[in-house]
Amino acid sequence: MSTLSTTPPILPSNNLDTYRRQLTCNFKQLDGVFADCMTEAMTLLSAEGIDEYLDGASLVCKIGRGFEPVLVYLEEMPGIAHRLGEAALSLVSESVWKMSRSPNGKAILPFMQSLPEAARRLGAADPFFHYIKIIFELMERTSTSIHGNQAATFPSPGLPEMLNQSPYLLNQLSLEGLKNWMEYGIRNYTTHPDRQRDYFSLKSADSRAILQRERHGTLFADHERQLDLYLRALWQMKEHFVPYSEGFSESRKPMPYFDELGIRLPDVYDDCQPVKGINRYRALLAHVAAHKRWSTSIIADNYSPFQRVAIELFEDSRVEWLAAREYPGLRQLWLSLHPAPAEDACDPNKESCIRHRLTMFSYAVLNPNHPYQNPDLLEFVQRFHQMMKTDHTTTAQSAELGVSFIARTRRQQDLAANVYFTDTEIDYRDDNRHLWKFIENSDDEDFFAEQKKSTEAEDAYQLPPRHYPEWDYQTKTYRPDWVSLYESLHPSGDPMKIDLLLSKHEATARRLKKILDMLKPQDYVRIRYQEEGSDLDLDVAIRSLIDFKSGTTPDPRINMSHKHNGRNIAVMLLLDLSESVSNIPKGCTQTILELSQEAVALLGWAVDRLGDEFAIAGFSSNTRHEVRYQHIKGYTEQWDDEVKSRLAAMTAGYSTRMGAALRHATHYLSARQVDKKLMLVLTDGQPSDIDVADDKLLIADAHKAVQEAEKEGIYTYAISLDSHADDYVGQIFGNHYLVIDRVERLPEQLPKLFLSLTG
Repeated sequence: MSTLSTTPPILPSNNLDTYRRQLTCNFKQLDGVFADCMTEAMTLLSAEGIDEYLDGASLVCKIGRGFEPVLVYLEEMPGIAHRLGEAALSLVSESVWKMSRSPNGKAILPFMQSLPEAARRLGAADPFFHYIKIIFELMERTSTSIHGNQAATFPSPGLPEMLNQSPYLLNQLSLEGLKNWMEYGIRNYTTHPDRQRDYFSLKSADSRAILQRERHGTLFADHERQLDLYLRALWQMKEHFVPYSEGFSESRKPMPYFDELGIRLPDVYDDCQPVKGINRYRALLAHVAAHKRWSTSIIADNYSPFQRVAIELFEDSRVEWLAAREYPGLRQLWLSLHPAPAEDACDPNKESCIRHRLTMFSYAVLNPNHPYQNPDLLEFVQRFHQMMKTDHTTTAQSAELGVSFIARTRRQQDLAANVYFTDTEIDYRDDNRHLWKFIENSDDEDFFAEQKKSTEAEDAYQLPPRHYPEWDYQTKTYRPDWVSLYESLHPSGDPMKIDLLLSKHEATARRLKKILDMLKPQDYVRIRYQEEGSDLDLDVAIRSLIDFKSGTTPDPRINMSHKHNGRNIAVMLLLDLSESVSNIPKGCTQTILELSQEAVALLGWAVDRLGDEFAIAGFSSNTRHEVRYQHIKGYTEQWDDEVKSRLAAMTAGYSTRMGAALRHATHYLSARQVDKKLMLVLTDGQPSDIDVADDKLLIADAHKAVQEAEKEGIYTYAISLDSHADDYVGQIFGNHYLVIDRVERLPEQLPKLFLSLTG
């Protein structure tokens, strides 16, 4: 009878020697355990993870706390990294190093011994990170005491006690509950060391009372296997669960969701009478499973935000209907968790009721005995049931019905900032990010590659329109989805034309070059306290040598490196290409369009020398139904013949509906990951269009678009070629504008203005 061998693979001696040399630690006890530790590490970690593992162990060895912390790291971290991700390796070693630099060195060993149980209970990288954050918050807040005007620093009395109790605490509390329990102890016993020790060791009565108060709900870690079996049995799905804590959201409450990495779900669910916490988990997983089985992704760019919200809710209702048809008991479970908003609870004349209407629809679909009487609502519930009678329904049908519902029930007050939220949160549902595909993620040439074959500008408008609101200054509200904007890649021309223009302004280019050389990043910034670097930091090296001679652990960060003190700017140049730029100004021999080409050519050359992120786009309009937005240069494109050819082919036509163009340029510029964002708008007249009789309307809308850009951190500046622009340009851009009366000086003034704004 043969048996299966469970003997781990033996590492070749040459590999073992290489790894041993990489681990800079000279404890003699290491020789007896290193081979076994590396065997496990090779089984669980990648090649990069092995390097991180050995570097982390080397760092732990340097803290001067003996062999035991190194042994714990070597034995436990492969399993922790395999469970949570290899980023945990450096996180733990750097945390140990940070703790060793404080008076809390004695807490290092209990800290490291608490990590395996924390990784097992928390089950994901984010909660594990928050656990370490909690530990360091306790350490920092209980290590300093103020006596009079003097601050004294000493070891935290409660930190070792809490770390010793950590496995028990994590089995009793959610991460949020642990944080609340710890906060009580810090707040009440920071200045009482003995009482602090009693509290964090669970010896005091109030410590156990607060523990009991925070000990509530159904912990995911206690029911993970049960929920895994639930998915397998009912839905034939094997999914990876990634728990998160709701106690660490700084901006908004987190919501469940799923992607290719697994299902994100809360680490604890309280009972929601009469529904137990475990059934709340089942309701969530059943909803997610229904989406994974019956939902398909659709393109988000075709829909407005309101339409997307409606589509998501209609698709939620569709997949729940299909799931309840297969497992009828789910309907009652979902209905017991679904809010039931009163029909007259929201006043559509005072607040936005869109969430209220959609939640009523969702409830009416789940509950055939709903009390609602609104005729529009009843009609769409009937249309939904009619749709579900067919054998095969699709996400596209949900989208069509949701868009129709928004169009039928839309109110002017839906755009108000005062949104009605009461009884509209369906918390067992995920955030529906899986429903959307975004095609509008780049303004570069690759995104429009299919349109390059078109020789006519009209043929290039193949993308679906993007809809933008427009501000009505009289009612002080937005007109929703009022403007249809079509974007395209600008057709190409002869790049030699731009090269000739640059040659024409060679003298100006030479003067600009002197300014550019001063602005171009050249200086190095010294980065000190590096373990590896290009130069020796003599001050730190001497201090470390003195420490070594004195018998204390020297600081290994004796090197320094350098980096460029570079600019970090993104610039959008938005060009007015309306019909009026084809005019020849008085006293000039060239059109405004030709002068603009020369100015943009010089500016493009200058920005290319500086290395800043830079994009160029032109706009014009033919009523609100056709705002044209043409990409001339994308942020990641080089200043090359391809870009020059588009610039050379610029033509003028139609009107100047500026607000939508500003909003679309903001959409792209706000996504750039830079320190400073600048939008330059080059125009020759005030906003206007043939379907607008009120001159103030488009001026007010453009001003609103500028304010929206400012909220995104974008600095907007206008260059006007209209000698009468002072009458209106200040209403749009405030003080951020320049009027150039002598238009022929534009090629020289535009690059200088850019340099002054970014220098």
